Amino acid sequence: MIQIYSTPAGIVLARDGRHVSAGPDCTIDGFFTAPEPVAFAEAAFAAGVATAAPTRFLAPLGSQEVWAAGVTYQRSRTARMEESKDAGGGTFYDKVYVADRPELFFKATPHRVAAPETAVRIRADSRWNVPEPELTLAITSAGKIFGYTIGNDMSSRDIEGENPLYLPQAKVYRGSAALGPALVIDRELPPAATEIAIEIRRHDRAVFADRTSIGRIKRPLPSLAEWLFRENSFPAGCYLMTGTGIVPPDSFTLQPGDEIRITIDPVGTLINPVA
Repeated sequence: MIQIYSTPAGIVLARDGRHVSAGPDCTIDGFFTAPEPVAFAEAAFAAGVATAAPTRFLAPLGSQEVWAAGVTYQRSRTARMEESKDAGGGTFYDKVYVADRPELFFKATPHRVAAPETAVRIRADSRWNVPEPELTLAITSAGKIFGYTIGNDMSSRDIEGENPLYLPQAKVYRGSAALGPALVIDRELPPAATEIAIEIRRHDRAVFADRTSIGRIKRPLPSLAEWLFRENSFPAGCYLMTGTGIVPPDSFTLQPGDEIRITIDPVGTLINPVA
């Protein structure tokens, strides 16, 4: 297992508490296009120069698109059905939860993705906004899962609930996603017991906190990647958010100035203020 950090000074790799600075030829795109990303990371780590642990981070992102899967947890299915019942769209989410074909949608291009410690946004034309903490898969240009990070899939619940056809507006806008802090490269997917935890702070106190595990995802993670790559291509690879099992109560909405903290070990904690 190797952690990859994109920093203002370049790529830093970490393994077993040791940090090395990679050469200028080591890029995020290089990991996504390498035939064997683990071997590529191991070689970069071996050739790196010892350095201190980074304190400033960019999103672990190069030219990758970010996509997302929806309704992969029972909790998400219930929330989507409740928010859209008045629009008559509730049965859509019930059907996709049990269908063979998953819900997959485009989420962000690199310029729409917030780095750690930088602001995610809530839409000015929305009154009900929540973060969605998600395990996010790193997939090579050949369709191979080689790692993972933390993703925050910001969502305007009132817009999506008004009409399922408004999903792109509820999900895709400037500052609608965040990734980081590390891209974990490993030969194995994280175990089912791996926890996803979130805390939302307002005026220096927690106003919401919850946790779930990736074992509650209904669909096998490789199958999500396989469906995404059907009849599609990603020359620089892509990220795929795998859905959320944590939904705040209906009375909750984000406010400007809130701080979102999402933790998945061994990725770390993704922290973003809200603008």
